[in-house]
Amino acid sequence: MTHYPFSAVVGLEDLRLALVLNAVSPAVGGVLVRGEKGTAKSTVVRALHALLPPVRVVPGCRFSCDPRLPDPECPDGPHAGAGADERPARLVELPVGASEDRLAGSLDLERALTEGVRAYQPGLLAAAHRGILYVDEVNLLHDHLVDLLLDAAAMGQSYVEREGVSVRHAARFLLVGTMNPEEGELRPQLLDRFGLTVEVRASREPSERAEVVRRRLAYEADPAGFAAGWQAADADLAEQIAAAQDRLPGVKLGDDALLQIARVCAAFEVDGMRADLVTARTAVALAAWHDRSEVTSEDVRQAALLALPHRRRRNPFDAPGLDEDALDDALGDDPEPDGPPPGGGTDPESENQEKPAQDRRQGDQPPGDPASGGPPDNPADGEPSVAGAPQGAGERRQAAADPYRTKLFTVPGVGAGTVGRRSQAETAHGRTVRAQVPRGRLTGLHLAATVAAAAPHQRARGRTGTRLLVEQQDLREPVRRGREGNLVLFAVDASGSMAARQRMAAVKGAVLSLLLDAYQRRDKVGLVTFRGHAAELALPPTSSVDAAAARLGDLATGGRTPLAAGLLRAADVLRIERMRDPARRPLLIVVTDGRATSGGKDPVAESRRAAALLAATGTASVVVDCESGFVRLGLARTLAVHLGGTAVQLEDLSADRLSSLVRTSRRVA
Repeated sequence: MTHYPFSAVVGLEDLRLALVLNAVSPAVGGVLVRGEKGTAKSTVVRALHALLPPVRVVPGCRFSCDPRLPDPECPDGPHAGAGADERPARLVELPVGASEDRLAGSLDLERALTEGVRAYQPGLLAAAHRGILYVDEVNLLHDHLVDLLLDAAAMGQSYVEREGVSVRHAARFLLVGTMNPEEGELRPQLLDRFGLTVEVRASREPSERAEVVRRRLAYEADPAGFAAGWQAADADLAEQIAAAQDRLPGVKLGDDALLQIARVCAAFEVDGMRADLVTARTAVALAAWHDRSEVTSEDVRQAALLALPHRRRRNPFDAPGLDEDALDDALGDDPEPDGPPPGGGTDPESENQEKPAQDRRQGDQPPGDPASGGPPDNPADGEPSVAGAPQGAGERRQAAADPYRTKLFTVPGVGAGTVGRRSQAETAHGRTVRAQVPRGRLTGLHLAATVAAAAPHQRARGRTGTRLLVEQQDLREPVRRGREGNLVLFAVDASGSMAARQRMAAVKGAVLSLLLDAYQRRDKVGLVTFRGHAAELALPPTSSVDAAAARLGDLATGGRTPLAAGLLRAADVLRIERMRDPARRPLLIVVTDGRATSGGKDPVAESRRAAALLAATGTASVVVDCESGFVRLGLARTLAVHLGGTAVQLEDLSADRLSSLVRTSRRVA
């Protein structure tokens, strides 16, 4: 197949530069490409493959050992005097649905037990050694696969440990991952393992967009002819990469440039030292690429723009990015003094603003105290409406209170869905709870159960000596229990009664807190809102909780309360999602004061029938009771009964509520 030429790509300068720098210096650590769909992420990565120089390998070695420096511990070794072959560098693609055995390789347990042979089959990590390992939609991979992948990329080696047999092989490759942020984010500690990150967006310039379409149509009409037209440009680029690789060892990283790197990383409050190392390696690669013998300030600046956006300290729902003005300040020759501002002392207000929001929320205040970040005891003290926001008749918009740590809500039972951290599930990793007969190919061995199954048949099999005779039907595999992510669907009452006394600020803060919990537990989320005379799906189920947070911030309130419509809309969303992903178990969180003032002749009866419909499907539900004041009608708790779920008061939603009350009572005592 003829791939699209690298030189023919229009725009995407940052992406092309990041890939070239990794080709020049694989020690940079790979590239994570973030962008909306249809932005040629995969096309550019595959086009880079044609630019890589060929590699010399030991003939017959499944692990691509370099004949000049063969791996002394290679499973196919030793390779002394084995000769050399030359082949193109490989582009290995990791499918989203790959198993751990496919990635790291596997031991043939059946042969090991029945024939006494320690047979190992290499995986994709071995195939990618000295080439490119490309992971499309890396954010959709199971966390344990990402952990394994990035550990191998960081160490340059892969380890496989199975039932007392240990295999180690080299695994040094250019790691490239692509993702669409709308489908969910990677965990921060996994983001940090990618050397560089690049944001790609489609151009808004008409002439550039037209050129993209023109070239793509020409390529599709005649792939070979189109590639031939760009062959010279690609060959020239490949020569430049090879020349930069030769120059790389001679590039000098001076003390001034090193101090600039350290100052920039400290200014953006990155965690650990990986950011400093990656920025330094990238700056050196940039100098080699631009045919310079020493790293300059501009190299440091450009390296920081690629290496730090995904590492800077930020709130969970903030998109990665870097303030270039702050970067220029940090690169200046006269950095800001570390001491207090002129005039003596510290400005408490500015100090509080500089701290991350999570740090400002810590303390011993009970959740009812606004300083703690919990729901305010008096909703009238909530945030005012957002100034300047467009509002219809009777509509109001209130900013959300700060998020806080919430109680853990789970779905009862044991599932088998996507790996996460909310509810119990049977997974490939976790605590072994029992053994079973293999369903298909044996993927793991429960040794004790296998021995127990084989032991009664030893006399009939004519066993002699001490060796245990094991047959196919004796093999048992473990059943492990871990955690899964769920679909958390929010049904939020946005009626006028919820906006009374500025209560919506606390309600939005509560939903934002639950969204943060869903983000940390790898859940899929959706948002249904209801007010006036209807309900709407504000956000279809998605893995992007930051999109849900953005929709929540734009939520307007006002009008009557169509509670039945909201519940029926939620039931419809869950029905459709159940057909799409039967293994993903739903958790419905209804945020309301329980009033039903709109919908049919008897809104209350309609809402109870809608609740009974949801209960009949077995949907786990939680009602967050937003009613306030001294006199409470208890309507939300009645709704929870009809849903077959539980109810929790808004002010009791915080996980720190009980411990805060204990601390308060101790202070009083």
